[in-house]
Amino acid sequence: MNRLSENRIVLVVRATRLADLRARFATKQQAKFYVSRLGADFTDYEREDTAYQEAIREAQMTLSELGRVHIVQRAMLPNYVFGPQDTVVALGQDGLVANTLKYLDQQPLLGVNPDPKRYDGQLLPFRLSHLRQVLPEVFRRRRAIRHVSMAVAKLNTGLTIHAVNDLFIGPRSHGSARYAIQLGKKREAHSSSGVIVSTGLGSTGWLKSLITGATGISHIVNAQFSRQRADWLGEFDPTFPWDSRHLLFTVREPFPTRNTAATMLFGRVTEEQPLVLESQMGENGVIFSDGIEADFLDFNSGAKATITLAEKRGCLVV
Repeated sequence: MNRLSENRIVLVVRATRLADLRARFATKQQAKFYVSRLGADFTDYEREDTAYQEAIREAQMTLSELGRVHIVQRAMLPNYVFGPQDTVVALGQDGLVANTLKYLDQQPLLGVNPDPKRYDGQLLPFRLSHLRQVLPEVFRRRRAIRHVSMAVAKLNTGLTIHAVNDLFIGPRSHGSARYAIQLGKKREAHSSSGVIVSTGLGSTGWLKSLITGATGISHIVNAQFSRQRADWLGEFDPTFPWDSRHLLFTVREPFPTRNTAATMLFGRVTEEQPLVLESQMGENGVIFSDGIEADFLDFNSGAKATITLAEKRGCLVV
């Protein structure tokens, strides 16, 4: 087969909702019975799967004309070894792009929208029809790159975990996290439902949700006591640029007691001033990133996590 180059292109794909149901119920018929019995539209699952499988076939065919193609499932990313010269294409939703980015180290990543009628895609600037034009430009380094700062949590055990959107440090399930928190010279003991540390890319997601909720509650409570109108929406925007060299942290549902405080609830993390958390949980303490709970580090008694900006940055093709 004649192809444009011998460059290696890694095509990252994911399982659809229908594929997940098949894995759960063994057959498509059993999955259809389960979904339909609950009153949901199973044909939407089928349409999504059909469109995505066709997008994979089209992407593979197009990319095979441009270089050597390797297909990697999302579930295999933690164990996949990317080469330094690889070009990576993520075919899926925004979450797949973010999840792929944290396993890369300067390799260019293209986010491709497989179904524009279904997904908007802030991180999906390309369509399948763009690949023939864009990939050669990437190979020749003539395509603009947008850099994305990442967070990293480093344990005193030597283990690390990176995040493109955010890190969660806290209990595995509902319950209280007990830990000591330190930023610069200030340190205090906490009991809360966990700590979120956000990058600029992630600041439009979980962080914004938490800040919006906390701000709203504060204004509503203050308005009730002062008999003023709680007109607070839009006052504070917690989002910040993707390439910012700082992170923001916030503590969820802090609970002050005789032995715990609640003053270190929000702040900026930099390379010069990392956030340090020391676990005081006997069990069920975890650190996970980007909402992927299955990919985690244990964070139990004796574990100390230093959270700061990662040295590596993501490289999104635009």
